[in-house]
Amino acid sequence: MKHSLKTGLTFGATSGIITTLGLMVGLHSGTHSRLVVMGGIITIAIADAFSDALGIHVSEEAENKHTKNEIWESTVSTFLCKFVFAFLFIIPVYFLELTTAILVSVLMGLLMVGALSYRIAIEQEEKNWKIVLEHLIIAVTVIIITHFVGDWVSTTFGNGY
Repeated sequence: MKHSLKTGLTFGATSGIITTLGLMVGLHSGTHSRLVVMGGIITIAIADAFSDALGIHVSEEAENKHTKNEIWESTVSTFLCKFVFAFLFIIPVYFLELTTAILVSVLMGLLMVGALSYRIAIEQEEKNWKIVLEHLIIAVTVIIITHFVGDWVSTTFGNGY
C-alpha cells in the first residue's frame, strides 16, 4: 500500500475510533442522553475529520519529502477514514438502548484497534501481543478517563449550569 494512503488509513482509523469512543463515553456518563451522544458523534465525525486531515496535510508538507499528489492522498484518506470510523458508532447508538450501545461501541472499537494493531505488528515483524496490548491499553485509558471526566462534569456543573 502506498505510504500516503497507509498514513491516512492508520491515523484516520485509530483517531476516529479512540476520539469517538472517548467522546461517547464522556457524554454518556455526563448526560445519559442519546441525543447528546448522537450529536457528539456526528459533530466529531465532521469537525475532527477535517481537523485531522488538515493536520496530516500540514505535517506531510512540512516534511518536504512528498509530492503534492501524495500529500492530497494522505489528506483525503485521513478525512474519509476518520469520518467513516467515527460515523460507524452511530449505528449501535441509533438501534440499541444507550447504555448497551456504549458497551457495544467500546467492544467494537477495541476490536477494531486490536485488529489494526495486529496488522501493524505483522508488517513490522514485531511481537503481535506487545503492540496490540500497548495500543489497547492506551484506548482503554482514554475510555476510563473520559468516563470519570463525564461523571465529574455532571456532578460539578449539572445543577444549573
